[in-house]
Amino acid sequence: MATLLVRHARLLVTMDAARREIADGAVFARDGVIEMVGTTTDLASGGLQPDEVIDARDQVVIPGLVNTHHHFYQTLTRVLPAAQDAELFSWLTALYPVWARLTPEMVRASTLTAMAELLLSGCTTTSDHLYLYPNGARLDDCFEAAEVLGMRFHGARGAMSVGRSAGGLPPDSVVESEPAILADAQRLVERWHDPARHAMRRVVVAPCSPFSVSTGLMKDAAALARAFSGSGRPGVSLHTHLAENENDIAYTREKFNCTPAEYAEQLGWLGPDVWHAHCVKLDAAGIALFARTGTGVAHCPGSNMRLASGIAPVRAMRDAGVPVSFAVDGSASNDSGHLLGEARLALLLQRVAHASMDGPVKGPAALTAREVLEIATLGGARVLGRDDIGALAPGMSADLVGVPLGEIGMAGAGHDPLAALFFCHVPRVAFNVVNGRVLVRDGGLTTLDLPRHVAQHNRLARQLVDGA
Repeated sequence: MATLLVRHARLLVTMDAARREIADGAVFARDGVIEMVGTTTDLASGGLQPDEVIDARDQVVIPGLVNTHHHFYQTLTRVLPAAQDAELFSWLTALYPVWARLTPEMVRASTLTAMAELLLSGCTTTSDHLYLYPNGARLDDCFEAAEVLGMRFHGARGAMSVGRSAGGLPPDSVVESEPAILADAQRLVERWHDPARHAMRRVVVAPCSPFSVSTGLMKDAAALARAFSGSGRPGVSLHTHLAENENDIAYTREKFNCTPAEYAEQLGWLGPDVWHAHCVKLDAAGIALFARTGTGVAHCPGSNMRLASGIAPVRAMRDAGVPVSFAVDGSASNDSGHLLGEARLALLLQRVAHASMDGPVKGPAALTAREVLEIATLGGARVLGRDDIGALAPGMSADLVGVPLGEIGMAGAGHDPLAALFFCHVPRVAFNVVNGRVLVRDGGLTTLDLPRHVAQHNRLARQLVDGA
């Protein structure tokens, strides 16, 4: 079995039960699982003879970050002029005809691009929400790309079934029949879903949103996912968009005569096996409902700002006990997939949201750097239903990253290296280890020729947009 030793970290941030921060820290892993965590001196005394050693001096080593909501294919349509200054519904309307030209090659290439950007920014586990399948594209294309790159991946089988002719938002050309959606979701679970601890591949059942699928599909999707639960192992999770902006709220009230949270409750879409993206407009009653049922949230500050959707009530959610995670969202509404950068936005945005609010929390106290790291690691793990990632401790998956302190943007930040990860700008990580395998070394990817791939990606992006 392969062994790995990471040693001499300036600061090793474990996020374990004691929240230890270890100077001159070290981690030893065997076959993708952590066996020892402590000081470099402590681990050296054990006479270890690792197959590979990473010297992490002048770095902060943290658990790998977890990204809980993305649309990989959108890396092909960043900053399109027609959608630069649009809110959610008009943004979607402008982009649907372009996305209708996606091909399997484009899905695979965009997955590699999105995952590469995430890996270089400290992410080790990601989910992706692919909800349209034109021209033979399949979620398998994403899973196969994840195999090439080596990233831990939760693939969400999205779907749209209510087109414009039936009162939905998407054009009829990008919707599917509901029997076909359910049949493919079951096929994917049987092909790719691994419920075991330390699993690299899991499947999520994820109808797109209340404005693009029927009530029947939402209920049938929940029943399908929960049919795979049991035997004490994690089942198949459920995911969708919810309460993203005012138009989203208005649509739900008009069509279903209730709030989005109430609609989720009617559908059976609440519980620890469910998480919803955005929830910008989740009201106090909705927050209480999510907290009571353990329903998770993927907070996407960059996208919410880009589309002017608003500021999600993250502080209120956290205080109520709602499981909250971070996500970069699609790269056509952010337009970045830098997860450390996204966490920085979350830190700053909550402070803005509470700058003039009455109550016990105001301004800079609304969110701290250490709380941001907790959300980005353990928060993401909880939302995805995992107890094996998010912390550096014996028995946990060997997913960890090193952030260099010698970059110009970190100069002068040695007073609190952990906080510097979120207050300062981090261009890219020094190393990224997933499942004990080094995927980023000395700031470069080990499993992808990045310049060559970027050239291919840009060629496909031009082909997609110019042909629309």
